Amino acid sequence: MMDYQAIINEYYPSENDLRRILLTHSRQVADRCLLIAHKHPELKLDTEFLEEAAMLHDIGIFQCDAPSIQCFGTEPYICHGMIGGRLLREKGLVRHAQVCERHTGTGISRDQIQAQNLPLPLDGNYVPDTLEEQVVCYADKFYSKTHLDRERTVEQTARSLEPFGEAGLKRFFQWVDIFE
Repeated sequence: MMDYQAIINEYYPSENDLRRILLTHSRQVADRCLLIAHKHPELKLDTEFLEEAAMLHDIGIFQCDAPSIQCFGTEPYICHGMIGGRLLREKGLVRHAQVCERHTGTGISRDQIQAQNLPLPLDGNYVPDTLEEQVVCYADKFYSKTHLDRERTVEQTARSLEPFGEAGLKRFFQWVDIFE
């Protein structure tokens, strides 16, 4: 098992609100991922990897500008997955990096990057591919870093995704069918 806690400690060494938010949110996501894995043994999910990836999926938020969750970096928040991916790739954690890069929304397509003029490279792949990437992305949608005490329902989650387009909403409901 990879020591994800050491990586978190490296980038979030101080006990502060940002670390508390990150750890609480990531644990919520990890627990939901593990619940899905136990509920669906037929999917043969890699539970060790799921937990590690869920705990590290937001590792890049500290470099972003998101004061509502105590992030006082300079990058747009939409870039946190790409940043996390870079940090984990530097450690040789390619699979974990891909989860970081692919968990935002229900994934971000090249068309969305162009249409919305998002500050992401057009040559990147930001749509979850493997089942484990999909599970982390799906589980993440039920928890907000600004309201740590709340868990969204499927209906609330779907409503939160509506503004981002039909394709993402369709992907979410496909995951509901598989993971619930």
